[in-house]
Amino acid sequence: MKRPFQIVDVFHDQPLSGNGLAVVFGADALSSENMLQITRWLNLSESTFLVPPSNSEADYHVRIFTPDRELPFAGHPTLGTCHAWLAAGGKSHRPEEIVQECGAGLIRLRRIDGTLAFAAPPLLRSGSVEEGKLAEVARTLRVERSKIIDAQWADNGPGWIAVLLASADEVLGLNPALDQPRRVDIGVVGPYPAGGPAAFELRAFFTDQNGNLREDPVTGSLNASVAQWLLGSGRAKAPYTASQGTRLGCSGRIFINQDAEGVWVGGKTTTLFRGECSL
Repeated sequence: MKRPFQIVDVFHDQPLSGNGLAVVFGADALSSENMLQITRWLNLSESTFLVPPSNSEADYHVRIFTPDRELPFAGHPTLGTCHAWLAAGGKSHRPEEIVQECGAGLIRLRRIDGTLAFAAPPLLRSGSVEEGKLAEVARTLRVERSKIIDAQWADNGPGWIAVLLASADEVLGLNPALDQPRRVDIGVVGPYPAGGPAAFELRAFFTDQNGNLREDPVTGSLNASVAQWLLGSGRAKAPYTASQGTRLGCSGRIFINQDAEGVWVGGKTTTLFRGECSL
């Protein structure tokens, strides 16, 4: 059976500068193992698979895979899947919002300033990071413990620990240890001087299916939880723009807004490739 697919560039500043996402339509007949195999073969940070919604409030249901596992929620797959669904002719039940069903439940999306944005989901785990774990994070990042200004659990699905450094330059200067004895999901953020095009630089490090440390080009889930932390602690004011992927040669741009309903995470989305999956 042939299934349509799209490859979408998400959170880009210009085409081919964001995070690529493969979106496979009509995937309800594929097994979880099939989805994982396809994701590993494509070798993108995530691929998504559209299946019929089980909740009557949802416009579509998406399953999100990394090459290692299925995730209940992830940010750039949420924006990229919504873009692909709309580009393929999807029509929302509501004129002002799109509702995505995923492992984390229902996620609301809107168009804000010509881009798609999702409502940051509630955190599954928050609060301070125990000192032993923080020492382990410092060793992974290969920085002195004293360089870490603050850290928080910022887990909205992937399991992030968010680390604050003094500046964007310190974030960009990180050269973490590549071999890891166990899984890590670490996000690092540092501020730029006021008045520039971006307020913060972020980097996201995670352990892949082979036990190697990898860096994600642009990460919506991390930006969502970091925004909740920075805004809630008074370290940032919305709206602001975050930059990510710089060390990888990307120019990811994430637009953070806040209103009475919560934090919204947006970015540009463009379909770059269309085709058919013959599996």
